[in-house]
Amino acid sequence: MTVNESYTEPTTAYWQELTATIPARFGASPPYRFGYPVRLPCGRFLVLPLRQLPDGDRAVASLIANQASNVVVAALADHMAGRARELDAEVVVGLPTLGLAFASLVAERLGQPRYVPLGYSRKFWYDDALSEPVSSITSPEAGKQLRLDPNLRSLIEGRRVVLIDDAISSGVTAVAAMRLLHKIGADVAGMVVAMKQTNRWETAVETLPTMLAIRAVYGCPLFQRSDAGWLPIAETEPEVP
Repeated sequence: MTVNESYTEPTTAYWQELTATIPARFGASPPYRFGYPVRLPCGRFLVLPLRQLPDGDRAVASLIANQASNVVVAALADHMAGRARELDAEVVVGLPTLGLAFASLVAERLGQPRYVPLGYSRKFWYDDALSEPVSSITSPEAGKQLRLDPNLRSLIEGRRVVLIDDAISSGVTAVAAMRLLHKIGADVAGMVVAMKQTNRWETAVETLPTMLAIRAVYGCPLFQRSDAGWLPIAETEPEVP
């Protein structure tokens, strides 16, 4: 299969601008080629690159926050803060890695002086009791642990918190975060993401003992390859917000 036949391309130019209308080279309806335009609550469009999955027949729309322009990240953070404000949380907790690109901005927009980051690396003073195993669709390696710096425990223990991430896809990171925060004694008001990437995550989240409200700026389905481009799979379309 050639690059053109796969209808995917390098992502260097993506995530750099918001537009009032869908750029001419991208279609407003399926089949989609190369990019998938999503409409933000402000009415502007963000075109997301389509990434072919390893099976070759399916693709997902992608957001890589640390490769996005400041303008795009700020606009998404504005909308995420609006969703988070509805949850009435005292503390923002950022999920690694790309969720940290939004967490401080959301906290600032909520009038909070700081946020609490979770991470994957283990510093020598960390306590393994403050960790949970996790894997993701883009980083499936075994042995990865979601961790909290013990020095930050007092900032969230017994407090109402909101989780912030760039996207939710498989749901395993969200589940690990919920387990870790419940272990600490935090009250999780919900989770806010820029993107719901399909509805695959619902299965994982349903395993939690308590409901996790998840709100998003936009959502994207899974795509099936055709000779003319990528076709959305209707039953994988997530509900937004």
